[in-house]
Amino acid sequence: MDFHSSVMKLNNADSVPYLTYNSLSEIKFINHAFSTRLGGVSEGEFTSMNLAFNRGDDPDRVTENYKRFCLSAGFDFGSLTASAQDHGTFVRAVTAEDRGVGIRRPRDMESVDALITNERGVTLVTYYADCTPLFFVDTKNRAIGLAHGGWRGTAGRIAQKTIEKMTVLYGTDPGDIAAAVGPAVSVCCYEVDKPCADNFYALTDLDHDKFIFPKQGGKYMLDLLECNRQILVASGVRPENIAVSDVCTNCSSDLLWSHRATKGHRGTMCAFLCLK
Repeated sequence: MDFHSSVMKLNNADSVPYLTYNSLSEIKFINHAFSTRLGGVSEGEFTSMNLAFNRGDDPDRVTENYKRFCLSAGFDFGSLTASAQDHGTFVRAVTAEDRGVGIRRPRDMESVDALITNERGVTLVTYYADCTPLFFVDTKNRAIGLAHGGWRGTAGRIAQKTIEKMTVLYGTDPGDIAAAVGPAVSVCCYEVDKPCADNFYALTDLDHDKFIFPKQGGKYMLDLLECNRQILVASGVRPENIAVSDVCTNCSSDLLWSHRATKGHRGTMCAFLCLK
């Protein structure tokens, strides 16, 4: 498979593929992965690795997809705990008691766009198909987090709110966090209107010129990855500890699910993160 990245690696490309960050792979006490659209058993517009139960796919096929992915990427299927995303900014702390929620067990909460834990044997799972995944690893206190940064979540500073909750609950120092941003729809492909762009101009402490690019006709190109990177830095994460994806979901829609590329006829990918 033709895959090029300076910060990410494509693993098991001939069976059940998944992406990892080179920098996060150096942290020995975690396991992390990001799924692709390949290697599953779903059919039709969900072909083949769809990990969403709420898009009309056969739930038995989705469950089988999870089991195949976990086997490929080295996760315990029984440890998975999923978010319940609606583009908000609520951060949920989960424990071993929450294992299976959203996967083997029904959701027990709504509006959960970020998950954190400091317990081993709990795998955090969040959903994507163009929006920005955010990985957080407290390398000192051994706590982790995943957040879903669509445009609303990004403008609502979900990255900052995740770090703040890790600080309160786990004693995390932002300077000890290793973070990763993406993969997501990149600035090359993400056009928005003025009402959307205005939410980002309202982030007055950030350097707008690096992530908002005006066009003609009241349109703007928006770089959610750079905006999230700046929010991480403003929250105290060291710039050298942030890895930013160089893979665009829309440009790589043969490998990754993209809502824009498929006009909504798609499956869903997941980010996975656990403490070993």
